[in-house]
Amino acid sequence: MSKLSHTRDKIYKTVSRQLHGQVPCWVCGEHVPRDAATLEHIQPLSEGGNSHAENLAISHAVCNNRRHAKVREASGEKDEPAL
Repeated sequence: MSKLSHTRDKIYKTVSRQLHGQVPCWVCGEHVPRDAATLEHIQPLSEGGNSHAENLAISHAVCNNRRHAKVREASGEKDEPAL
């Protein structure tokens, strides 16, 4: 298990314990099943954020990708086509 996967699981378990099994998506607020959980940087690394636990939250993969697409679009970055 990678360090990132371990961190995601640890944060998911902590939030689940605190909220009696419900883990809300940081972006949309809906429950995130454990197998759909991703880590979200609250303050993006590109904006000076870090990967410390205080700057990480659980989100759906779709919400995480959608949020970062908006950030890239606002900054003028373009998605590179997949090869």
